[in-house]
Amino acid sequence: MKQSKERKATYVRFPYGRIAATRRVIDELDAITISRLLSRHLRCDWGDLCDEDWAQNDHAVKNGERLLSSYQAAGQKVFIITEWDRSVTTILFADEY
Repeated sequence: MKQSKERKATYVRFPYGRIAATRRVIDELDAITISRLLSRHLRCDWGDLCDEDWAQNDHAVKNGERLLSSYQAAGQKVFIITEWDRSVTTILFADEY
């Protein structure tokens, strides 16, 4: 079952490595929006994913697999991806994927 988007956890639930963002994300989103989206991802609020993808991410947190979140910001879909080895977390627009 999909977790509530209003999760009460306020702590990071997994290692995330370096934080990277595409030039477009930096140019088109303000720092507060980027920070808010990243915070949601790090607290395992996967955003606008279907129940199956949400469950896959919950499983991946425990098993060291890639994590993907999807959010809407500035009228665009934003992905945040943490690699399986937790070396880097990247913020990008869906059309840059």
